[in-house]
Amino acid sequence: MKITCVLGSAKANGNSATLAKRFCGRAQELGAEVQTFLLNDLSYRGCQGCNACKTTHDRCVERDDLERVLDSIRECDVLVMASPVYFGSVTGQLKSFIDRTYSFLGPDFLVSEDASRLESGKKLVFIQTQAADAEDAFDDVFPKLRDFFRYYGFAESTLIRGCGIAGPGESAKREDLMKLADETAERLVA
Repeated sequence: MKITCVLGSAKANGNSATLAKRFCGRAQELGAEVQTFLLNDLSYRGCQGCNACKTTHDRCVERDDLERVLDSIRECDVLVMASPVYFGSVTGQLKSFIDRTYSFLGPDFLVSEDASRLESGKKLVFIQTQAADAEDAFDDVFPKLRDFFRYYGFAESTLIRGCGIAGPGESAKREDLMKLADETAERLVA
């Protein structure tokens, strides 16, 4: 099994990254091959709206560090995306990455039921951390992403969400979240 992990936080050891690393570490123990990308360390631009991926190419024509991330997703079985909530949504780094996944849709995506250029059956794990303790705060972040990634053929989506996590290292102290990361890896890799 191949897993691609995309870390959207500016902090390599932030709370969302800590949960993603826990999931990926357990998956590796179970035999999965994991490739991790910290978006903040990459040089890339967001989608330029050129539509070349719909007219003259079957991939994004931007030549930057996201090329290898997008290629890794084409080959993976499970995509892990992790982000803290910034201003009510995912980080800018993750949003720019997500915009570039537009290239995964074929030119007829508006009218075709099978418009994805990706193999169907991939799985998505979204890891969300937030300072807000209330469960209903920012509960719309994951459903939007899940719905978009369904278009790409991601048949199953799982949320690992930590509420009330504001300070450095807080997610590592939450045994419930660490256990959920382990159990999710075990369920998806087994």
